[in-house]
Amino acid sequence: MIWQLTSYWTSLVTPLIFSLLLQPPLTQLSILTQPNIVLLMADDLGIGDVGCYGNDTIRTPNIDYLAKEGVKLTQHIAAAPLCTPSRAAFLTGRYPIRSGMDAINNYRVIFWNGGSGGLPPNETTFAKILQQQGYSTGLIGKWHQGVNCESRNDHCHHPLNHGFDYFYGMPFTLTSDCQPNETPEMDRAFRRKLWLSTQVIGLITLTAALGRVTGLISVRWKMLICLAGFSLLFFISWFSSYGFVRYWNCIMMRNHEVTEQPMVTDRTTSLILRESISFIERNKHKPFLLFLSFLHSHTPLLTTEKFLGRSRHGLYGDNVEEMDWMVGQVLDVIDKEGLKNTTLVYFASDHGGWLERQEGKRQLGGWNGIYRGGKAMGGWEGGIRVPGIFRWPGVLPAGTVIDEPTSLMDIYPTVVHLAGGVLPQDRVIDGRDLMPLLRGTVEHSEHEFLFHYCGIHLHAVRWHQKDSGAIWKAHHVTPVFRPLGAGACYDRGFCPCFGEGVTHHDPPLLFDLSRDPSEAKPLSPDTEPLFDTVIRKMGRAIEEHRRTLTPVPEQLSVYNVVWKPWLQPCCGTFPFCWCDKEGDNKLADL
Repeated sequence: MIWQLTSYWTSLVTPLIFSLLLQPPLTQLSILTQPNIVLLMADDLGIGDVGCYGNDTIRTPNIDYLAKEGVKLTQHIAAAPLCTPSRAAFLTGRYPIRSGMDAINNYRVIFWNGGSGGLPPNETTFAKILQQQGYSTGLIGKWHQGVNCESRNDHCHHPLNHGFDYFYGMPFTLTSDCQPNETPEMDRAFRRKLWLSTQVIGLITLTAALGRVTGLISVRWKMLICLAGFSLLFFISWFSSYGFVRYWNCIMMRNHEVTEQPMVTDRTTSLILRESISFIERNKHKPFLLFLSFLHSHTPLLTTEKFLGRSRHGLYGDNVEEMDWMVGQVLDVIDKEGLKNTTLVYFASDHGGWLERQEGKRQLGGWNGIYRGGKAMGGWEGGIRVPGIFRWPGVLPAGTVIDEPTSLMDIYPTVVHLAGGVLPQDRVIDGRDLMPLLRGTVEHSEHEFLFHYCGIHLHAVRWHQKDSGAIWKAHHVTPVFRPLGAGACYDRGFCPCFGEGVTHHDPPLLFDLSRDPSEAKPLSPDTEPLFDTVIRKMGRAIEEHRRTLTPVPEQLSVYNVVWKPWLQPCCGTFPFCWCDKEGDNKLADL
């Protein structure tokens, strides 16, 4: 009897065990709860700068290996062509116009640590949801989403107020002003106008004074004193901010504490890498989210001596190769700690390369491959199509290439889902969960339409016609390239979103990116039988999209963008802000 019962249970259990053993690894997602998540984001990196996307002269072996072991996206799209709005969309899963992080003016990014604009406190970042799900959350590197609202220490826009347990890095972004020997970059043309105006006012004051002394001009001393006072006040009003950009913007923080003011750029790379590795090692026994937001490859292209002169593309190439090495160091520590199979790694850039960034004959910006346009251009592919790579061994199929429209905003619902969290129900989330597409359980991206903004101005729309495979793109507004025939706005340094520097198209310029990814040959009713049908379809999509928008405070208004002394982070007694709290720390050897 006992033998019969044993035989009976064995006959039931044996098939069950075999079915579990024979189950393919890619179907095991349900038993993998809360993976570690490492998000690697480059700054201003062009899609054409990476080996696995076609570059055969800049060496990026670690990024390439990441793609070989994982999934590469070929139509990964930023929600904006500049740092601040693109990163706001990345963090919130929403078009930046929904959070007020797109500009109505020409100040399209956060300009000062001492400004009052930034990512609103009522926005829910993926870090905040993962924090609620028990993750240790850390941001190392660039923030560029604002710091304070009303006082120097309210930290309303700070990373720690947006779901990160730990922050080390720049609350602002790198600019050439951070290097004493570099030509100032920030608001360069406006600064020249202010300096010229100061000289003119000073010359008028000096001329009037000399005329009064020599008797050639009849001017009262009271008038001269008022004129001299006005000259001095005008000079102080702008020089107190623009004259000290390195002290006000080029700072490093650890959580709420300013650790370097100004930052010591020679050791920044070492510190960021050390902090990233340390965060992984400290949190290896529980689920963690690490957002490593590189300062590479933004000007002034901070590059250590070990990598100078190594590439075939000058300083920019050296900088990209150093960033690739840093990626390798992070991947190595993940392997060393035995976390490789339980960690989702993602690599991307915040937007396309900066074509206009040049100093003399030196090209200091990136390359966008076959794609037209670049940084600051809201419609052209070169400004918004970026690298996108995922790796998760045993869950995502290695060596996969996906040619479907995806967005940086998709990271939000993807990581929230993996962490077991719930998306906010009180707002529109524009991103889509990528896991079904990445694992190959669905064939197409969930995105039917993507909207491409330049500031608050809608420049282009993309329609993925899934039944035909066509990817239509209609440009309603395009920048005017200067000089004529050039591929960028070399006369301005940045392409504008509105005004004299753009051209409006009615009907829109239409391309089929599946046949013409370089956007070289616009279609017309004569060359494309579906022209009118496609334009009408996209027009209705725009109307539906605009109905989902609600008015919000403008975070990049002129008032919010200007420097306010009472909001300036300071490690001393303002205005005497100077410190170097990292000076005695032992740096990891490069």
